[in-house]
Amino acid sequence: MSGVVIYLPPGVGDHGEEPDGGVTLRLGAGETARFGRGSATTPVELRLIDAAISRLAGEIRVTEDHWQLSNHSTTQSYLVENPEGAGEYLRVPPRRAGAPIPFEFSRVVLPTRRDTTVAFQVFAPDHLYMDPDAVGGHRGTRTVTAYSLDETAIYFLVLVALCEPRLRDESPLAVPTTPQIVERLRAHPACARLTARAVSSHIDYLAEEKMRISAPDEYGPARGGRRNGKRESIVGLALRFGLVREEHLTLLPPRTGGGHGVHTGRHLG
Repeated sequence: MSGVVIYLPPGVGDHGEEPDGGVTLRLGAGETARFGRGSATTPVELRLIDAAISRLAGEIRVTEDHWQLSNHSTTQSYLVENPEGAGEYLRVPPRRAGAPIPFEFSRVVLPTRRDTTVAFQVFAPDHLYMDPDAVGGHRGTRTVTAYSLDETAIYFLVLVALCEPRLRDESPLAVPTTPQIVERLRAHPACARLTARAVSSHIDYLAEEKMRISAPDEYGPARGGRRNGKRESIVGLALRFGLVREEHLTLLPPRTGGGHGVHTGRHLG
């Protein structure tokens, strides 16, 4: 079972490890990550900057099929929001241990004394779905889908946008860049605030957790630092196995400036 990916945006933590100042942690089943202000005697994996946050504010623990949140504060509740739901959220009260979080993509929000909150994102373990053709009542090992993709999730919109040029026969080689995906999805109601960093996180989640792709990142002056190898592997796998098909293009916002027709009858693979 795959683990979780935790992303701490720039400006929230004080020990950025990525070019944009953010922090990304990957945890496997059974592993934990503590968060809070931290100190020399209270080490934490996610160090948050705000005087209202406890030295050890809480802990994330990964299980086989979900993750749990423990709130170590004695006074503050935390929120776990589902950014892809219609205002859906969970409230984790003070001293609550091991609250199970069912969302596939979550935002953990901590209150502060400022006019803004402190938050970080958690991509959940890969959710498994039963074989839709299976008949109930059989004994033995259950059959699950090889690639469990939620077609209502933002990461699936990113995947469709990545595959769009090839589905439309516009380019047999080019894969959209992160800025192009941000611009392509901007008109979608759920993506108005989608950032380049968020798109990159969704692509990493697709490659490493959903599709289990280990394509190396390809950097270099000729590629402008873009990670084309991973993107091309995602698109290739999605199209070969029919994870993204022409009918999924209707999930994207209408194209402006004169759209291209969809070529039908194309067989990939």
